Amino acid sequence: MTLFHTTVGAALLVACLDQSAIATTQNVIFNGTVTATCTLVVGSNGTMTVSPDLQSLSSHNSRGSAGMVTLATTGGVSLSVDPVTLTTVPAADSTATTWTPTYLASGAHTIAETGASTALTIPGADLVSVHLAGTKGGSNRFANGNYQATVTLRCE
Repeated sequence: MTLFHTTVGAALLVACLDQSAIATTQNVIFNGTVTATCTLVVGSNGTMTVSPDLQSLSSHNSRGSAGMVTLATTGGVSLSVDPVTLTTVPAADSTATTWTPTYLASGAHTIAETGASTALTIPGADLVSVHLAGTKGGSNRFANGNYQATVTLRCE
């Protein structure tokens, strides 16, 4: 009887091995979301130089230079500069200075020099030049010494 069971079991095993396996498939779905984003990386700080009449201290003056920032965005953001709030001036300079930050960009977006907010609607990368000008009014002049001002470039 044991031989019979072994023979029947072997026959069933062979019959099962002889049948094709039934194939099955499933789809795996992937979702992703990219939110509006912007990154800014400062490549170099700017340099302000004084004008011959001593009434302008600016990155636009001879030998001055813009600060350079690399921007990358998904689009759907705005680029702007904040008013200058952080300055260091020599003690000898006691008269008011009007600080005017501006920027311009080239690359995926072409932005002419402005101090206003600019909408960046498409994705891409840009090189942003940030400028700063300090001006004195009337008979006031820039005094001898070191000046420093911080411009905040904002992308949101």
